[in-house]
Amino acid sequence: MTELQRTITRNDVALLVVGSVIGSGIFLVPGGVLTQSGGSVGMAMVAWLFGGVLSMMGALTYGELGAMQPHAGGLYLYIRDAFGPLLAFLYGWVIFFCICAGTVATLAVASSTYLQQFIPMGETGRKLVSVAIVVGIALLNIRGTRISVKALNIGTGLKVGALAFIIVSLPLVGRGWSQVDRWFPAEFSFAMLSGVGLAMISVLWAYEGWSYVTFVAGEVKDPQKNLPSGLAIGTLALIVIYVLANVAYIAALGPDGVGKSNRVAAESMQAAFGPTAATLIAIPIIISMISAAHSVILTMPRVYFAMARDGVFFQKLGEVHPKFGTPAFAVAAGSLIAAVYSLVGTFQQLLGYVVFIAWIFYGIAAGCVIVFRKTRADWPRPFKVPGYPFTPILFILSAVAIVGNTIVQQSAKQTLIAFGIMAAGVPAYMVWSARRKA
Repeated sequence: MTELQRTITRNDVALLVVGSVIGSGIFLVPGGVLTQSGGSVGMAMVAWLFGGVLSMMGALTYGELGAMQPHAGGLYLYIRDAFGPLLAFLYGWVIFFCICAGTVATLAVASSTYLQQFIPMGETGRKLVSVAIVVGIALLNIRGTRISVKALNIGTGLKVGALAFIIVSLPLVGRGWSQVDRWFPAEFSFAMLSGVGLAMISVLWAYEGWSYVTFVAGEVKDPQKNLPSGLAIGTLALIVIYVLANVAYIAALGPDGVGKSNRVAAESMQAAFGPTAATLIAIPIIISMISAAHSVILTMPRVYFAMARDGVFFQKLGEVHPKFGTPAFAVAAGSLIAAVYSLVGTFQQLLGYVVFIAWIFYGIAAGCVIVFRKTRADWPRPFKVPGYPFTPILFILSAVAIVGNTIVQQSAKQTLIAFGIMAAGVPAYMVWSARRKA
C-alpha cells in the first residue's frame, strides 16, 4: 500500500471541523471578549458572529481549492502550485517545528493540569501524563485513519453534548439577562470599535482550526462534494454553538459576571448548580482539549507527508504504513517533537511567537483562489466559492489585519524571532532541493 485510502465521509468532515476548533477557547475567553467590547453584550455578540462569518468565508474559499485539488497536504499544495515550492515549504517548516508540536503540547499540558483536580500529581507526574496523552493519540492515529476519525467523533460528540447542556440549562435557571440594560451603547466611539477589533483576536483564536480539514482531503470520499459541504456545515454549527454558549453564560452570570471571569464555564455552572458542577465541568473541558490535540495529530502530519513526497523533507515521512494505511512515520515524527516539548516545557513562548505566522499563510492560501481563476481557468470546479472575488478578498484583508495587529502588540524581539524561525527554513529548503535534483 503506497497511497492513502479515502475513508472520511461528509459527516466526518463536519465533525472534524467542530472537533478541531472546540478546544478550551469557548470555555475560557468569552469574558475577555465582553470586556474588550466595552462591556456591551451586543458588540460582543457582533464580534462572535463576525468571527464566525470570517471563518465561513475562509471555509468556502478553501472549499473551492480542496475540490480542485483533493489531495493530502491541503494549504501546502495550494500555496506550492500558486506561489512556488519555497513559500509552501516555509509553511510546512513552521507547522512541523512549531505550530503542530506546540499546539499539541499546549493542549496536552493543559489537560494534565486540569486532571490535577481529580488526581493529585507532582510536576514530574503531570509532565509524564502530558507525554502519555501525546503518545496515546499518536498510536491511535498510526493504527488507522478510520478508527482515529471514529474516536475523534466520539470526543466531539461528548464536548458538544456538554456545551448543549450549558446552552439549554443555564438560560432556564439563570437570571443574568435581567442585568442587561441595553444591547448596544448609546454612543459609539473609536475606542470601543478598537476594543472590538482587539476582541476579534480572541474570537478568531477560539475559531482556530477549521482549515486543518484541508490537510486530509486526500482521504475524503467524493471530495469534490463532501469537502466543501462538510467545511460549510461544520463552520455553521460552530457559529450557532458559540453564539448560544455566550447567551447561556450571560444568562447565568450577567454581563458584569462574565466580564470579570477567566473561567466562565466553571463559574457559570457554579452559579447555576453549585460548586460540584463547577468541578465536574472540568471533565468535558479535558475531553475537549484532548480531542482538539487529536485533531491536530490527525491532520497536520499530512502536510509534511506531502512535503516528503515532493522530495523536500525527510523521505521516510512520505511513506504509507503497509498494514495500517496511514502516514505513520509523519505522525510519529510530529508527535515525538510534541512529546519532547511537553516534557521540557519551554515551548509555550515559542508557540506564542509564531502562531500569527499561520495567519500569513491563511491569507496567502486564500489568494490561491484568485491566482487559479486566472492560471487554471479551464480546470473543473465542482464547487465555486460564493461571492467571488469579494469572499476571498475580505478573508485576506482580515488575515492582514490580524497579522498587523499582532505585530503591533508584540515586541520587535518577538516578531524578529518569529520571522527568524521561518527564515531558517530557507537554507533547509535549498539543501533538500539540491538533494532532490541530484
